Formats: sequence, C-alpha cells, structure tokens
Amino acid sequence: MATAHLSFPLRLPHLSHTPSHCKPTGLFSVSTRSRLGFRLPAMGGDMLGDFGARDPFPAELESQFGEKVLGNVSTEHKILIPNLDALSLAQQQCDPYVSPMQPPMSEDEATKLLKKVIGWRLINEEGNLKLQCLWKLRDYQCGIELINRIYKVVESTGHFPDLHLEQPNQIRAVLWTSSIGGLSMNDFIVAAKLDEIKTSDLAPRKRVWA
Repeated sequence: MATAHLSFPLRLPHLSHTPSHCKPTGLFSVSTRSRLGFRLPAMGGDMLGDFGARDPFPAELESQFGEKVLGNVSTEHKILIPNLDALSLAQQQCDPYVSPMQPPMSEDEATKLLKKVIGWRLINEEGNLKLQCLWKLRDYQCGIELINRIYKVVESTGHFPDLHLEQPNQIRAVLWTSSIGGLSMNDFIVAAKLDEIKTSDLAPRKRVWA
C-alpha cells in the first residue's frame, strides 16, 4: 500500500475510511491510498463541532466497521469550507446594486428571515413592506450617540436606514429598498449588523428600590 507524505500545518489523525460516493467539495483536497482523514478543530470551542471527518469511537474500532463499508480504497478527502448560506446575516455583504426590475421580497420570505434578526418587526406603509426597530434610551444625548454608532456600522454597506429621533429618548430605524418598493436581502443584512451594536450603556438606568 502506498504512503502519502504530506506537509500541512494541521494535525492528521488516523480516521475511518470514507466511501467514494461521499465526496464533499471544498478548497483543499488531498488524494491518498491509505485511510487518512483531516479534522479542523472548531474555533472558539463553540457548539458547532469539527469541520470534516472525526476520529472513530472505540466501540466502532472494535466492531471493525471499516471492513464492512463499501468503497474505493483510493478515497479523496476534502476539507469543507463554509459557503455563503452557512454565514450569519451580519457576516454577509450588501449587494451594491439592486436592479429596479427585481421584485421585492414576499411577506412569507420576509417572515422567515425575520427570525434571524432581533427586535425588528414587519410594517406595511402604503403597500410597501418595511423593517422597523425601536430603541428606548436614557436621554437625548444617548439618542445622538446611537445614531452615530449606527452610521459607523452602515457606512461601509452603502445601504442606509431611515432614522428618526422621536420624543427625547427614542430612536426609530426603518429599513427598506426604495428602488424596488419593498424589502431585499440588503435590509436584513443591515438589520443583523445593527443588532450587534452595543447599546447597554445607553439604556435607561433601572431603579433600585430600598
């Protein structure tokens, strides 16, 4: 059996054989005639698990399950790279040009995406579907500060919300794509980015009763 000599800055554990009909796509690939696999540790110790293959459990090794799997001895192993669908809305980029010929997002589509943003709701103004969010703040100066923070976030996106300073301490943001008369993916991407703005230091102070 041939041996593959690899120079790669990752730990290469001995993994179980992957059937030839299960060939994921990715950026890096290595072909080998031995039972090698690759594992990328999940960043930050989150709950997403590892990308790619995993080490077999002791019970699996004892059962010799690898001898019972049908497949080619020459298996191509690939490291999976997350595609756009796997990224959160806040990590995506706005489309710099939304064609006026593009139909606005339907209410059903918008309702599904609404679950991915926090504090936003759908409103209908003169037949145009829009996103709206309200922030209750401590005072007028906090309202001005939040507007500045919002501008810094959306400046690079090229897609700006309508901002309204209401009462002395409330900010109302409205998102929609005027060129198509309704909502586009850009609106939800910006809404998700605005969700990440720190506002705890601007919120009204809670009263403490003795």
